[in-house]
Amino acid sequence: MLLKRMARLGVATGLVSGMVLAFAAAPAQAAPTSTTSYSFTSAAGDYIGGGQTRDYQAPAADIRIQGTAGYVTVRVDAGDEWWTIDLAAPNGEVLKPGRYLDAERAAFRTGRSPGLDVSGTGRGCNEVYGSFWIDQIGTAADGTVTLLDARFTQNCESSSAPPLKGTVKFAAYPLSYKYVSDSGDYIGGGISKSYTNALSVFTLSGNASGVAYSVSGQRDDWTVNLTPPAGQTLKRGTYTDAQRYPFNEAGHPGLSVSGNGRGCNTLTGQFTIREIAFDSAGAVIALFATYEQHCEGDTAALRGTIRYFA
Repeated sequence: MLLKRMARLGVATGLVSGMVLAFAAAPAQAAPTSTTSYSFTSAAGDYIGGGQTRDYQAPAADIRIQGTAGYVTVRVDAGDEWWTIDLAAPNGEVLKPGRYLDAERAAFRTGRSPGLDVSGTGRGCNEVYGSFWIDQIGTAADGTVTLLDARFTQNCESSSAPPLKGTVKFAAYPLSYKYVSDSGDYIGGGISKSYTNALSVFTLSGNASGVAYSVSGQRDDWTVNLTPPAGQTLKRGTYTDAQRYPFNEAGHPGLSVSGNGRGCNTLTGQFTIREIAFDSAGAVIALFATYEQHCEGDTAALRGTIRYFA
């Protein structure tokens, strides 16, 4: 789900209307750019996709959106191929971040079922069985959808039919968190996991002197702190020889990844700021960063990727 981008603290908690996509980036920092795209993978025997894969990116492909959060349609035109993706909330409701199961053909959905209908290049389903995930959705003041980030799985004519799986984005910014934990790493417990906005909530706060990123979802809660050495400001680049924040010594950047009741007493590591942007008051509003953390001097590592509207 999407927040008003100029808010000082970003909390992804619901549908947002009239969102302002504006950045005041730090000097020499380019503002993050949004993505408009449609991609799919069609299993052998799927009637709609014909067993093919496609990846369309605007502006090379003409990708348009229309409708409201009750029923939204994305149209894709790319040379000799064209596609239509319909996503609909249960009757009387609106789409918001989350997972929608037991979807029926959108225009003919019954009862409280959500709607899905992916067709194109002369092919369509009479009956649809499927599900979809809304990771982000935003609307203008008049209720029309202006931003969408969604994924779907569609089975045509029967629930056991070969699936068509796809992702559709319109003016969407990345919003996710993932980590890979080595065997023996105390914080991550030796597993790997990914979080998206369909089931998780992300927050970002701070400024050029240090940022805090939090994730809540899938029965987990994580916090990542990143700070430059004292007297410096965060900007694009790699920060090595990091120590545990807020106990990092002068000349050392600060890093701390903790969660679910687990944290390091001491740590070594590094992080890379790939994108960062701030609002006119200096508050951070966008971040793309990666990190590597070693707890208590251990060789086992926790590695993660942060995408917050960048």
